Amino acid sequence: MPVNISTAALQKWADYILNYSLGGITPDDVVMIKGEHICWPLMSVLQDKVISAGALPDLNLVAPDNDRGRIFSAAMARHGSLAQIQRIPAWQRERYEHMTKYIEILGAENPMLYADTPAETSQAILRANEPLVGIRLAKPWVLTLFPTAGLAKLEKMSLSAYSQIICKASTTDPRLLEKSQQPLHELMQRSATVRILTRHPRGKTLEMQMNIAGRIVHKCTGKNNFPDGEVYTSPDASSVQGEIFIDLPVLYEGSDLQGIYLRIAGGIIREYSAQRGAGMLKKIIETDEGSHRIGEVALGMNTGIRKALRHPLFLEKIGGTLHVAIGASYNDCYVSDPHSEEGQKQIENYFKQGVLNRSAQHVDIVTDFRKGGSGLAVYLDQTKLAVKNSLWIVP
Repeated sequence: MPVNISTAALQKWADYILNYSLGGITPDDVVMIKGEHICWPLMSVLQDKVISAGALPDLNLVAPDNDRGRIFSAAMARHGSLAQIQRIPAWQRERYEHMTKYIEILGAENPMLYADTPAETSQAILRANEPLVGIRLAKPWVLTLFPTAGLAKLEKMSLSAYSQIICKASTTDPRLLEKSQQPLHELMQRSATVRILTRHPRGKTLEMQMNIAGRIVHKCTGKNNFPDGEVYTSPDASSVQGEIFIDLPVLYEGSDLQGIYLRIAGGIIREYSAQRGAGMLKKIIETDEGSHRIGEVALGMNTGIRKALRHPLFLEKIGGTLHVAIGASYNDCYVSDPHSEEGQKQIENYFKQGVLNRSAQHVDIVTDFRKGGSGLAVYLDQTKLAVKNSLWIVP
């Protein structure tokens, strides 16, 4: 069933992506537009606008069985060998190096096509794909989510209702987020520690702490994710200590992860479980050494997104939630210019010290601190944050 989105909405959505998120398109640009064919209504409008600006579009159409257009699809994970996965065609890297700006449209015709793939080969594909991720993260990039019947079904919603939520959020001026995030951003930037209290379903209060002293804190207002709304940083990966319970369900490779418990000591995940998706959680954490660590801590700040959709692009933005990421840190949380020669030297030093984490994984898992959620309290140093009308408030 095709989604019915007005031409005006598609035009507005595309304009925000090209002119706000990517800062405009020039004739010198080569813009990669990546997504499944089912996302064509938005891809087509983006392509037309890129051409009209005098630039070159690179339409990267993704196979329906390939989660996020990785270097190989689920078919390779199911039927291929490790030796095949390691034979990465040179043109793949060249294609990413040639483009100057990157748009990824997350929208799946049938997410179940890449569910339940073997752990060993799936993890190998992620590792093989890591260099391409590094290339595109070094350039202007943005992710957005296109509504599909397959994703609506996973949310147990009609396509019409699901599309309304996605389109409303994706055509709202992202600059409205700037003012509401400023107080939290300022407090987090001058704080040294984050302390998180959550409630385990069995009634036990869990506590997790981490050091964020000296880290760069970012406000998210639609530059890389669209829609957006979070304040985030990457902690000292080796400082993370304690236990946490994650209550909201998140979609990963066509499967639900929910009810996640983590126990971390010395920065390493020592114990883990999940009420749903335990096998998938194991596959994520056992990907590599870095997937046993935490790479991000963030507070959701978008009050316009209140329904807990399973897709992480929306779930992690909900005002009044907190998420941590299993896996890779963000380099730009450690140095102001991670692509400069000096910045790269600093990053290598942070990595060798165990402060910065590297992994093929970066999986956001979200706890609800609104009424009825498992979240109890978040402290930045000694300041206890409050949630009011689905927004984190600095008292």
